Amino acid sequence: MRPSRRAPDELRAVTLERGVVKYAEGSCLVKFGDTHVLVTATLEDRLPPWLKGQGRGWVTAEYGMLPRATLERTRREASAGKQNGRTVEIQRLIGRSLRATVDLEALGERQITIDCDVLQADGGTRTASITGAWVALADCINWMKARNMVKSGVLRDNVAAISCGIYNGTPVLDLDYAEDSEAETDANFVMTGDGRIIEVQGTAEKTPFSESEFLALMALARKGVARLVDLQKMAVA
Repeated sequence: MRPSRRAPDELRAVTLERGVVKYAEGSCLVKFGDTHVLVTATLEDRLPPWLKGQGRGWVTAEYGMLPRATLERTRREASAGKQNGRTVEIQRLIGRSLRATVDLEALGERQITIDCDVLQADGGTRTASITGAWVALADCINWMKARNMVKSGVLRDNVAAISCGIYNGTPVLDLDYAEDSEAETDANFVMTGDGRIIEVQGTAEKTPFSESEFLALMALARKGVARLVDLQKMAVA
């Protein structure tokens, strides 16, 4: 039995609330159970220096946790003077995931910056961030369309992410912290709306996992991502 009493293939309660920040071109408050992330999308007429003059745009991301997103206060990274390795790795993952579904040439020489701020963490902050980031990005691009800044086709597909793991010998979907901290294996899957894979991160924490176990996790992830994509489509409809 899972600590949450969910079925092995059951997501936590997921909500995607759009338009929660007045000034951002796109925003989404995403909740995966008790994991809550505020995502904003900011449009800027600037590019990284290495991309100037190439006739295409860029999508990048920043990620961070508020000090009391966790049980005990976490020191702000700004006060430490640098980001830690986990933060850098997650924000690069978010940026890669979103760029995989954006036509950067159709975007034009502009940059969209996605900010993911974890308000409350209970496992799966990176997967919640990616799923909510797509909604904020879609709203930003629709904001641009409404002002004739871009045409259709900039956003080629959905992208969503979900965690899976082996908990007490059973493959399960969407790990919360209680499961993630005790799982024998945990993995994150990032996929497009049509089921293609953008990235897979998988680690055996205690016992190496077999190919059949990996395929079981993949099957769970496909089911979970399909449900998340349906929720994204309903959110932006």
